[in-house]
Amino acid sequence: MTREIPTNASLLSRLEGEGVLRTGAVREALLSSPRELFVWDGYRDEAYVDWPLPLGRTGQTISAPHMVVMMLEELELRAGMKVLEIGSGSGWNAACIASIVGARGRVVSVELIEELVDFATRNIRRAGFEKTVEIHQGDGSKGWPPLEAEEIYDRVVFTAAASRLPELPVRQLRRGGVLLVPLGDSPAQILTSVVKGRAGDLSSRPVCPCVFVPLVGSEET
Repeated sequence: MTREIPTNASLLSRLEGEGVLRTGAVREALLSSPRELFVWDGYRDEAYVDWPLPLGRTGQTISAPHMVVMMLEELELRAGMKVLEIGSGSGWNAACIASIVGARGRVVSVELIEELVDFATRNIRRAGFEKTVEIHQGDGSKGWPPLEAEEIYDRVVFTAAASRLPELPVRQLRRGGVLLVPLGDSPAQILTSVVKGRAGDLSSRPVCPCVFVPLVGSEET
């Protein structure tokens, strides 16, 4: 008896049934950025299984689909937004964000590992989002441009866990903007939503428990 290989359609149907996938914008993002374009060689048959997959020998992973969907829904993205992503990984999350913010939006993604910068860049180009997504090699804990204090992003999202809230990316978040970050030390963290108020004040709330690889950067040492 052959094992049935999950498809993008079957994955989306299950996530909708579980109440994780709630909006048409996020559903369309997953259709326009199929996960199979972003997995490492040898893992295509597992592209639509709902668990993380390794990215070669980098020690990093492409996140489980339910977690990516949960984060996309939590960000409440809109067309034209400018988004900073800390941790490009495979490029899948950046592509999904790009699908939602559209041609008038911008996704700036920062990745420390050179091999993943190259991998994500190829994947973004293959998926057709190279005009919306820019990927840089660097220390994302310093924001982008590094050490820039100006408030330039509507949303900031971390795809790696920080032991504490990194100050520099928070500075780059616009008033009224949302920052989403897994907070805490291994083995598990709390996905946390941080809102910058109109006066520059910060308010945070826990979203859900999660497990992410740790953020590597000078602001984490």
